[in-house]
Amino acid sequence: MTILLDRARRLADDILFPAAADVDAQGVIPASHFTALADAGLYGIALPTPDGGPADLPAVTEVLAGACLTTTFTWMQHHGAVRTLASTAQGALRERYLAAAVTGELRCGVAFAGALPEPPRLWATREPDGYRLDGHAPLVTGWGLVDLVQVAARDTGTAHAPDEEAVIITALLDARAAPGLTAHPLALLAAQGSNTVRLRFDSVFVPDALVSGQTTRSALLAAMTASSRINGCLALGVAGRCVRLIADTGRSAVAGRLGTELDAARAELDAGLLDPALLPVARAAASELAYRVAGALVVAAGSTGILEGHPAGRLLREAAFTLVAAGREEIRTDLLARMTG
Repeated sequence: MTILLDRARRLADDILFPAAADVDAQGVIPASHFTALADAGLYGIALPTPDGGPADLPAVTEVLAGACLTTTFTWMQHHGAVRTLASTAQGALRERYLAAAVTGELRCGVAFAGALPEPPRLWATREPDGYRLDGHAPLVTGWGLVDLVQVAARDTGTAHAPDEEAVIITALLDARAAPGLTAHPLALLAAQGSNTVRLRFDSVFVPDALVSGQTTRSALLAAMTASSRINGCLALGVAGRCVRLIADTGRSAVAGRLGTELDAARAELDAGLLDPALLPVARAAASELAYRVAGALVVAAGSTGILEGHPAGRLLREAAFTLVAAGREEIRTDLLARMTG
């Protein structure tokens, strides 16, 4: 076990899980949660350190998600921006933001979903010294909690190009209201405290100095497929917590069987790192397992499981959240097949 994973486990058990019911009920993540994550070095986990690094991200995400999905879902948006800042050709951007992002002094979110659909929902039009953004990003997490948001938008100059030539611009913007930029809060089934919004862009100008890079639609789709391993950790974390709580009801045999299924689901996701074609199926299997195990917890808890304040109800909603959060069409197709026989 690395130092980062050990810290994550202690943070999950000592801070996050005891507060999870209040976070869910109030729809607010305490600032102390983000401070604790930063103090544990977990905002810099996307880069190698003596205490651990990217190889720990799946296990750490799973541990944290099993304690407080709301906090974890908000925190996990940060790492893509850290990787972007570390690799960008924009040296000034890296110098300005990377060190603070690694320590968690600066927190980041992501708004990629507007660039991927066909037709895209968010467009970038080239102008002198920058780009103009128009359209919307449908789901942006952490608004009001993060300092920067990494935005992806389709270049209008390649509007009709094939995926391997369709250019997508990425940029880092201040995560606050600005002329032409409007945030519309969304009410979620779970993780309401994540402050997820719909961002509307009306002629928002992004100077070249804030453009972190560009990629193609095919490359971004491949990267999003690879990220399914980390997104699957949310489902594994929820399932793992449910297994522990089922064991606490005295049903150790049931918990043991479900724990074996959990290990198998994790192994399938790991296998997908070597063969990305396997990831959508593995990701669907993880969420289906989480939803089934959460239902089993409600049954195992009995009548207390349907009382307000019992973790079973929250975990059931969180398991449902993983069915579609950060999902893709092929994942949903597989899930529907699994859940409808």
